[in-house]
Amino acid sequence: QEGMPQTLSSTSMFTPCGFSPHLHSSKEGEQGGLIFQDGNLTSASLDALIQHLIPTTDYYPEKAYIFTFLLSSRLFIEPHELLSRVCHKCIEQQRLDDPVLDKARIRKFGPKILQLLTEWTETFPYDFQEERMIGHLKDMIHRIAPCDEAYWKKMNQLLQALNQKLATLSHGQEGIVKISTAVSDKLVAFKTKPPSIQREILSVCSDPYTLAQQLTHVELERLSHIGPEEFVQAFVHKDPLDGTKTCFSEQKKTSNLEAYVKWFNRLCYLVATEICMPAKKKQRAQVIEFFIDVARECFNIGNFNSLMAIISGMNMSPVSRLKKTWSKVKTAKFFILEHQMDPTGNFYNYRTALRGAAHRSLTAHSNREKIVIPFFSLLIKDIYFLNEGCANRLPNGHVNFEKFLELAKQVGEFITWKQVECPFEQDPNIIHYLHTAPIFTEDGLYLASYESESPENQTEKDRWKSLR
Repeated sequence: QEGMPQTLSSTSMFTPCGFSPHLHSSKEGEQGGLIFQDGNLTSASLDALIQHLIPTTDYYPEKAYIFTFLLSSRLFIEPHELLSRVCHKCIEQQRLDDPVLDKARIRKFGPKILQLLTEWTETFPYDFQEERMIGHLKDMIHRIAPCDEAYWKKMNQLLQALNQKLATLSHGQEGIVKISTAVSDKLVAFKTKPPSIQREILSVCSDPYTLAQQLTHVELERLSHIGPEEFVQAFVHKDPLDGTKTCFSEQKKTSNLEAYVKWFNRLCYLVATEICMPAKKKQRAQVIEFFIDVARECFNIGNFNSLMAIISGMNMSPVSRLKKTWSKVKTAKFFILEHQMDPTGNFYNYRTALRGAAHRSLTAHSNREKIVIPFFSLLIKDIYFLNEGCANRLPNGHVNFEKFLELAKQVGEFITWKQVECPFEQDPNIIHYLHTAPIFTEDGLYLASYESESPENQTEKDRWKSLR
């Protein structure tokens, strides 16, 4: 491939149709330390994989390869070390240390190395929070820029885009941290039912469609902060070939992923709190029906994470034990939703619905049809099992690249989904309520539940007594 490789927006790199795991090889067997099977790269030594990442005057790695390798390499080598090795090899191969540079040659190579660095910064911006990473970028540009003024400009654009991205991400993170600390103080202040000054959800938003849309806002906002690498870093073990240390021993770097799981739990408890709060059975039934409608609309939007949180909240035992309340509810709609999210057959129904939504997203004309928000803890569980199910390295010490292609496919699809712009108008009032409304602890929920409908059997009576 001659000349400048096309710059694609980072999204196009992951669209499942464009994500071809086929990293073509002209012949079967081994090529420069890379092992191919049926035209697919299956395994290689870490050195060979690093070499395969490095552009030359007439070679540029495939997009799918770049993403897969940058995603998985962190299990074996820290990003700053990887970038350092890439730069050293480039300097060696392109003789960038020579007193007189071969300008014609470097003009062929320059655009390609800049393209690789651009893709890395766009897809894994969090890697560049480290000074050392920026140092390597700048060193590379200083070496090639004398051959072409335009390289300075390109590099400045790259750094500006990166700074902007990191600023947006850290701003969002700070916002989430602020909310989390503000909330944890208030959270669980209630042991018993609070005085009636407590606003309830229906006074803030009585329209289920609106609430489902605001929940979708919160979900997409929180998803936008999760870096693809967090899925891999959540499962970092010691690398058997690196006797010195685990990679990322200093910190797991999965804070956005954890914050997102916390949000799911908060939503479950918020739903249960809203249902257990009202003193009158009729009002409780009304709240349940409201949430059933919200959940149904989440399903229609493709927001499976909020849907699952709402169903989980309704299935918590302080809520499900309210028999008299439930007898007033039209439950048919609820059973349909529950059936959709039924865990049997490894969540067969949900996975079918998710595939439908993913398919709709691919052919979508509007942002509204593009929304796919997966049930997140199941996605993490799938990735966990993929990770536990096969080794990172083969017995000969080679990296098991086949495994990482599968991992990249799952994470790549997720990245496509998290980049969707939310099409609904934001209602700050409702969003503030979702993040800050006080919620009961589990004990608080049981207390409220027993006050609403008194204990039915000895176990419940004992529990109530101990709680009081």
